[in-house]
This record gives sequence, structure tokens and C-alpha cells, in this order.
Amino acid sequence: MSSVSMYLVFGPAGTLRRMPAQLFSSIEPKYTYKYDSSDHNDEVHVAVFEEYEKQINASVTLTCIVEITGKQNRFILKKTGGRMGFRGSSLDEEKRTIDDEVTDFILDFAKRFGLTVQKEQDQETEEEDSK
Repeated sequence: MSSVSMYLVFGPAGTLRRMPAQLFSSIEPKYTYKYDSSDHNDEVHVAVFEEYEKQINASVTLTCIVEITGKQNRFILKKTGGRMGFRGSSLDEEKRTIDDEVTDFILDFAKRFGLTVQKEQDQETEEEDSK
């Protein structure tokens, strides 16, 4: 199972540019970084969300990279940290994780504003499926 999720969101440029700001105001990131391209009208937002899971005594970190072009937003979500294996696996199932919250925000925002969302599969998953 991959810990990287990628989503493409298509729609009007004005709505796409508002999406990261509303995401970061509704779910507070621990760290943020914004890059504006001087050559093009592109933006890259990087946010790091962190939550501490008291039951398993571990922190789970979600790095969210948002690439904004005039026609689409690309969300790359990379989940790291936490505990793997028997001890933490039974406790995680009931609790909503930060990954779920960010994904739900993307899907909800797209639905409310009539945007199109497409989940991208990474290269490794496609190669495994074809074998």
C-alpha cells in the first residue's frame, strides 16, 4: 500500500487559486511555504500537517504539496511517521487521520464549487497492476 496520494483538480482559475488558502485556514498546518514563479503564473504551496496519536505514542505527519497552474491543481499527499505493525494497526481504524481530513476537504471543496477531481496512480502501482 502506497503512502502517497495524488489528485488533479480541474476548474476555473480563480476557484483553483482559492483552494489552498481555504484548506490551510480550515485545517491548520504546522509549517507552510509558498513559491511564486516569476516566469509563469504558477504557484507551489507546501504544508506540513502533524498530529500526535496518544494511544500509540507516535506522531503522524502529512506533507501536502499543491502545484497550481492556470488550468489545474495537483495535490501530492505524503504520509509519514506513526507506527507500523501489530501494536498500532488495531487502534488506527476507528480514528479519522489527518490524511482523511485533507482528502475529504479536497473532495468536498470540488463538489461544492463544481470542480473535477481525478485521482492519479503512481508509476509503481500501474506497473504492478499490469503484471
